[in-house]
Amino acid sequence: MDFDSLLISPRETPLKLGRLQVAKFQSCAIPPHFPKQSQDSQWINNPAVRMVGLKPSDVPPPLGVKVLSAGTAACIADLVTFPLDTAKVRLQIQGEKAAASGIRYRGVFGTITTMIRTEGPRSLYNGLVAGLQRQMAFASIRIGLYDNVKTFYTGGKDNANIGIRILAGCTTGAMAVSCAQPTDVVKVRFQAQQNLQGVARRYNGTMQAYRQIFQLEGLRGLWKGTLPNITRNALVNCTELVSYDLIKEAILTRQLLSDNLPCHFVSAFGAGFITTVIASPVDVVKTRYMNSPPGQYKSAINCAWTMMTKEGPTAFYKGFVPSFLRLGSWNVVMFVSFEQLKRLMMVSKKKLEATT
Repeated sequence: MDFDSLLISPRETPLKLGRLQVAKFQSCAIPPHFPKQSQDSQWINNPAVRMVGLKPSDVPPPLGVKVLSAGTAACIADLVTFPLDTAKVRLQIQGEKAAASGIRYRGVFGTITTMIRTEGPRSLYNGLVAGLQRQMAFASIRIGLYDNVKTFYTGGKDNANIGIRILAGCTTGAMAVSCAQPTDVVKVRFQAQQNLQGVARRYNGTMQAYRQIFQLEGLRGLWKGTLPNITRNALVNCTELVSYDLIKEAILTRQLLSDNLPCHFVSAFGAGFITTVIASPVDVVKTRYMNSPPGQYKSAINCAWTMMTKEGPTAFYKGFVPSFLRLGSWNVVMFVSFEQLKRLMMVSKKKLEATT
């Protein structure tokens, strides 16, 4: 039988093929789903084919991989964006008391420049140790557990509606704050204190700060601002994770991009902007209240009311630009790192299992 006839109608003589002919047929025959020569360029540009970064694992990552990836990715994001976070804190607390040595901050980059000039570049990383401690405890829970909590609320179903996603985000956000609140208090206070000659420093080290707060203010001091922080992180977690989830899902459903780095970048950037708009007022109140000395504010609500009456509604959006720059860049670095670390860990896990 002529081999060309097999390519035209392979189903007519399936039993007459020898082994050699079968091998030739399998290597040469064009499957029906494969594009024709004239469609090659269109097929190559298909977003489902082009992949940037590591490919997704065939097996869903286990809980341990997600928790460790989330904590590590958040630490990487903090290392990159910490100066922006410090500038945001300085701008947020500006106005609650007289500035030391007449220093006044203007804008995010002006704040960073002023801090470097007056306090040195190391001041931009005040509280970094507490910040990394916070992320390992905080992000591991709020991001690492999100998918599992979402699955729990849906009863194991794949397609969760927006209400279930919001509920899952609120749950993991509240759990994370309950565990990591002391690290957040110490981080904010370190970022707020100025390293100037003649200005007394509240704390000289991370562990000394934990001890001093506990000795002077008790356990309540370490968990100061828990309510506004839970409120803030419920908003942040829901907006951040749900926005990222929905934007990414929409991109993949419409086949605008494949599940790779560009998709993660766009989704994370969009989630960062939406989160900043919604969570900024609560974030300012949280920062002011956590940084305040005992007795300055009766409660978080009193802090918000004092801001409104003394500084007006615009006070709630102080530090908006650094908040967006920080949240936008933090989201991009964190989510891109998170997705790639999950895949890298699954590849390593697969190789390890293959050798044992």
